Amino acid sequence: MEQKQEIQPNQTQEPKPEESSYEAKDIQVLGGLSAVRKRPAMYIGSTDAKGLHHLVYEAVDNSIDEALAGFCTKISVVMHKDGFIEVADNGRGIPVDMHPKMNKPAVEVVMTKLHAGGKFDKKVYKVSGGLHGVGISVTNALSKELVVEVRRNSKIYQQKYSYGKPTTELKITGDVDIKDTGTAVKFLPDEQIFSTTEFSFEILSSRLRELAFLNKGVRIIIEDERAGKKNEFHYDGGIVSFVEYLNKNKNPLHKVIYFSKEKNGVQLEYALQYNDGYNENVFSFANTINTYEGGTHLIGFKTALTRIMNNYAEKNKIKGIKLSSEDTREGLTAVISIKVPEPQFEGQTKTKLGNSEIKGLVDSIVNDSLSSYLEENPQIAKTIIYKCINAAHAREAAQKARELTRRKGALNHGSLPGKLADCSERDPQKCELFIVEGDSAGGSAKMGRNRQFQAVLPLRGKILNVEKARLNKIFENEEITTMVTAIGTSVGEEFDITRARYHKLVIMTDADVDGSHIRTLLLTFFYRHMHPLIEAGYVYIAQPPLYKVTKGKMLKYVYNDEELNSLLKETGRDEVNLQRYKGLGEMNPQQLWETTMDSNNRTMLQVTLQDAVEADKMFTLLMGDQVEPRRKFIEQHAKEVVNLDV
Repeated sequence: MEQKQEIQPNQTQEPKPEESSYEAKDIQVLGGLSAVRKRPAMYIGSTDAKGLHHLVYEAVDNSIDEALAGFCTKISVVMHKDGFIEVADNGRGIPVDMHPKMNKPAVEVVMTKLHAGGKFDKKVYKVSGGLHGVGISVTNALSKELVVEVRRNSKIYQQKYSYGKPTTELKITGDVDIKDTGTAVKFLPDEQIFSTTEFSFEILSSRLRELAFLNKGVRIIIEDERAGKKNEFHYDGGIVSFVEYLNKNKNPLHKVIYFSKEKNGVQLEYALQYNDGYNENVFSFANTINTYEGGTHLIGFKTALTRIMNNYAEKNKIKGIKLSSEDTREGLTAVISIKVPEPQFEGQTKTKLGNSEIKGLVDSIVNDSLSSYLEENPQIAKTIIYKCINAAHAREAAQKARELTRRKGALNHGSLPGKLADCSERDPQKCELFIVEGDSAGGSAKMGRNRQFQAVLPLRGKILNVEKARLNKIFENEEITTMVTAIGTSVGEEFDITRARYHKLVIMTDADVDGSHIRTLLLTFFYRHMHPLIEAGYVYIAQPPLYKVTKGKMLKYVYNDEELNSLLKETGRDEVNLQRYKGLGEMNPQQLWETTMDSNNRTMLQVTLQDAVEADKMFTLLMGDQVEPRRKFIEQHAKEVVNLDV
């Protein structure tokens, strides 16, 4: 791996006197807490599950800032059985001496005042994610109870709060070794503020895994006492390990390319590796915050990458067509991590970096470093260039296939496919499209639906596995083009979510192996080529009943084995008539409407994306080229199968 000017901010080193100063006088105060409980969404984005988990991220980000400053090597997150969650680190500990202006202990100032912290004075934290200084005080304001414990000066200090206000004075509760320092924050979210107070082990694990990759050498542990789960993340390879993790079960074309450089006080590190697949997997971070919406650092990277590839091809007289930005990112896995002293994020939830000067800076660093690398490694350079040129030819072929399909009428936005039974409603927010397997189930669904707002599209057989196909092959698949036309958004560069004709896309397949396979193929297609539909919450999976139970005049539809056993215990097994539905076609239209399509009675699963990294890994594992990892996965989980069709 090529490494130049490697940054290791987390390696504990002998700090300079001005850097190690972290006392009460370093805490600056800009405001109070009263507005937070009135308008929590302004500070944490929302009051649903996303906002709830943001409370934890704010506490964790403080620990990460200590790691960035070189004082923290271990962070733990524990989900307790009583609903409390605890974030602890072995950093310096929040200062506990009296604040010179506020006449309160500094820890109380940090916990109860907005915009109070050591992030504004760059002597304490040169780089930090929690730059607004609102984090932990907002967590406190939105918690029913919170306990902060500080290990500092050979003592353990503790203070308790409720709804952001202190309920006890700061007091000493014990003694520790002088070297044992750190902060622990334990809190119980306020159920009056949040629609849910259930923390997700998977969502938190996703974020903590990212942070472990981005902060090499830091050990991060998460434990769920309720479910007996535990994860430990520790990566000495940093973002190089991240790229290798992302490309696991894929076929990489070369070793990971890695560079790290500092310029104008900004630290940039990036790692990239191409694989033989067709999907782009690029993650960007600013001050360890995942910038889901990208920003100037990502634009700079993409601009430089396109220019470098075109210049190299031209300079080395490699014949081909001019490469677009999309061509240079086919099969690319990359992680870009930038650390900026004065970042400008869009909003407190920080999903997009806005610093205008960063675009040119990243462009310049990537251009110089990657151009030199390709010149010094001609074999790797040619492998990458030819991969990009093949992508460009496939793009041209896809464009021709798209035009041909459009001429035939399948992608004409004015004409809808003949097999689609559309609804009369024209407001997409009210419309539902049921994507059904086979004509038999399609017939029942068409007859049983509410024609006003429910449309039905039957698909014949199994669609193409898009994990192994480029866009030009996808346009040759009749079932996929029919579906794309019905949905209305198009795919690839032309995708436009505002043209979606339905805001509920319901996958409705049989409860057997074939049905599961078709559902997986459809989900793979939506994930790889209509990703924004999943992000917007438009994709659902219908839950048809597994059993019909009748006894005398009683008739009940049952959706799983647990429900069935519970019902049979209640009614007794004598004279019970039990019918197991293997296919939707076995139900008459009225039954299908009552159990699966009627919005007053049905149960549907909304497809959400909690962990993009794990989702990508799972689609690659289940639908990709490599057979061995899939075989191991099946062997590992074979005992968990409940209903097996042989």
